[in-house]
Amino acid sequence: MASLSLTSITPQPTTGFSLKNSNNYSNPTTKFLAKKRHVVLTLATPSPQTSSSTTSEKPEIELEFLGPKPGSDGSYPVDKATAISGQKLLRNIMLDNNIELYAAYGKVMNCGGFGNCGTCIVEIVDGKDLLNERTKDELRYLKKKPESWRLACRTIVGNKENSGKVVVQRLPQWKK
Repeated sequence: MASLSLTSITPQPTTGFSLKNSNNYSNPTTKFLAKKRHVVLTLATPSPQTSSSTTSEKPEIELEFLGPKPGSDGSYPVDKATAISGQKLLRNIMLDNNIELYAAYGKVMNCGGFGNCGTCIVEIVDGKDLLNERTKDELRYLKKKPESWRLACRTIVGNKENSGKVVVQRLPQWKK
């Protein structure tokens, strides 16, 4: 336990008179006198043994990102990432892990994750139940697209309680 002593100075108003000319008194004026107050702050931190036993593991979501085009052997390249359930958007997870999200046009003309452009389209191959429902922005931009297509900037991965695996097809419009 650590203790810290602080001193604060608070201005306290006092009323007085000021001397205008030789012996004539004018209206009262307000002066400020400093009043000291002593404050003691005590900080307590848990011991390392207590913190490890009380901290519970947060549920994680495993993500697999399939490449947009198959390789020479016919299989799609796979990028993997993990995220704490319910804390991040799919777009941010992809960008944080340097996983390609945008096509050439989208790299230059995306809206920055505000749901205004529709350039961050992905397809959820597996694990749809681990994501939030489609938002109004998604309903507007994806109304003629398959139900499995989502906007990465509007898709929350997990709900803070669930864990599991989500498989995402990047750039589904390029899929052959």
